[in-house]
Amino acid sequence: MPDRIPEDSVGIISPQTMHFDAPLALVCGRTLPQYDLIYETYGEANADKSNAILICHALSSDHHAAGYHSMEDRKPGWWDACIGPGKVIDTNHFYVVSLNNLGGCKGSSGPTSINPATGKTYGPDFPIVTVKDWVKSQALLADRLGIDSWQAVIGGSLGGMQVLQWSIDYPDRIRNAAVIASAPKLTAQNIGFNEVSRQAIMTDPEFHEGRYSEHGVVPRRGLMLARMLGHITYLSDDAMREKFGRELREGRINYGFDVEFQVESYLRYQGQSFVDRFDANTYLLMTKALDYFDPAADYDHDLSKALSHARANFLVISFSSDWRFAPERSREIVRALRNNNHNVSYADIEAPHGHDAFLLPIQHYLDVFGAWMSQRVKEVSA
Repeated sequence: MPDRIPEDSVGIISPQTMHFDAPLALVCGRTLPQYDLIYETYGEANADKSNAILICHALSSDHHAAGYHSMEDRKPGWWDACIGPGKVIDTNHFYVVSLNNLGGCKGSSGPTSINPATGKTYGPDFPIVTVKDWVKSQALLADRLGIDSWQAVIGGSLGGMQVLQWSIDYPDRIRNAAVIASAPKLTAQNIGFNEVSRQAIMTDPEFHEGRYSEHGVVPRRGLMLARMLGHITYLSDDAMREKFGRELREGRINYGFDVEFQVESYLRYQGQSFVDRFDANTYLLMTKALDYFDPAADYDHDLSKALSHARANFLVISFSSDWRFAPERSREIVRALRNNNHNVSYADIEAPHGHDAFLLPIQHYLDVFGAWMSQRVKEVSA
C-alpha cells in the first residue's frame, strides 16, 4: 500500500459500469443480447470532449490503468508509469478512458458473468470475441460518453492491435494512433505458444470442459502453467539472465525436482498469483483473439490496402529485445503506412527488457512517447 498518493498519480479512482441493452452482433456469428463494460476515467473532459484518449489493454490487463482503488492497494494501475499529471499521457490536458474488454474477468461481461438466458455463469458458453468486436464495443461506449472522435487511441501488445483496428474501422473517429510493441498479426510461433497455454488449461483435470465453476473448482495448475509459459516469452534472455542468472535458492544443488533455481521460484510465484486474479476461460478467449487478429485478411492479405483509408497520425514503437513481437513486425506496420503516405513516426527503443518493456519507465521510451504526445497537447490547446 502507498504511504501517500504520489503527486504525479491520478489518485484514488472508482471504476464505473455501463450497461448495454441493445444486442451486439459478433464476428463469430453469435450475438450478445446485453452486456456490461467497466471502465475508468482520468483527467477532465473539455467542453466538446476533443481531448479524450482511449487506452486499449493487453492480454491480462484491465480497466485499471492508473492510480489506486484504495490506500490498501499494493500497486497502482498497470500503466501508471505513463498516465497521470505531468506524465507522458498528461491528465492535466487529457481525459483518459480505459476499459476492460468484453470477455474479460474484471467487470465487463465475460465467462464469469451471469448468462441472462440460464441464470448461471456463462463459463465456456460465452461467445468467442475478436479485436474487431472489442473495437465495436469501444465505439459504442464512446457514443454513450459523448465522444465523437478520440484525440488518440493508444495501446501496447494486444492493445496495439486494437489501435490498428480502430484506424481501419473508424478512420473518422481517431485522430492519432500509438501502436506500441505490437504486430499486424501473430506468427506461427506465437500461435504455438498460445496453443500450448490453452492445452495446459484445457487438459487440467479440474477444467471440466470449462464448467469448473459449476464443480466448485478452478483449473489452477493449467492456468498457472499457461502464465509461466507466457511470462517467459514476455522477458528477454538478457533480462532473465540479469535478474536470476543461475542463482540457487538455497545456495546448493539438491539433485531433485523441487525448486532449486531462483528463476523456477519466480515463475511459480508469477503463475500462482495469476491464478488468484484471472479466469481460465477468459485466458482462452483472450489468446484466441490474439490468434485471430489479421486485419489484412479482409484486404487480399495486403496490410497496405487494409490501412489505406486510415487518417490518423501514427506513432509506432518497438523494443530491440522483444522477441515475442519483434521490431520487424512493427516495421511491417510502418511500411504499410508509408505505402499510403500516412504520417507515421517510428522508434525502435534499445532496451534489454523484452516484450514487457512497454510497461516500464525506460527513459528513452518515455522521451520518444512524450515528444509525440506533446504534439497532441498542442492540438487540444489550439
